[in-house]
Amino acid sequence: MSDSIKTIAKNKKAYHDHFIIETYEAGISLMGSEVKSIRNGRVNLKDSWCSIVKGELFVNGLHISVYEQGAQWCKDPLRVRKLLMHKREIMKLFGQEQQQGYSIIPLSLYFKGSNIKLEIGLCKGKKLYDKRNDMAKKTAKRDIERALKERQY
Repeated sequence: MSDSIKTIAKNKKAYHDHFIIETYEAGISLMGSEVKSIRNGRVNLKDSWCSIVKGELFVNGLHISVYEQGAQWCKDPLRVRKLLMHKREIMKLFGQEQQQGYSIIPLSLYFKGSNIKLEIGLCKGKKLYDKRNDMAKKTAKRDIERALKERQY
């Protein structure tokens, strides 16, 4: 059984601002109009984060735009949505999140078969010098690739 994976949205800001320690896959509880809006690609992960409340995992700040044809069942675009994971995975995340500087952040939203999945990551915040170091490495790599490409011609 091969599941096709189609990425809907990525949180590029999370990769810039945090070190990704571990990644997990979680299902997400949605309304029908939200699913249709996601199929249209009207979702933003930029300022979202996850929290654990009473042993349940929730995503906060995930913006799913209102579906125009579903005006009767409009929900708040920034409402808190429940994530679906195994209890032992949630408890493992909870224990690791309690450590200094760790947080749970959504990294990408994608279709896996016909289901919508959210990839979340256990992250540690980067300092300003880490961001500058990563940016310097990226530009150096780009310059090397550009120079090698020019040499080939």
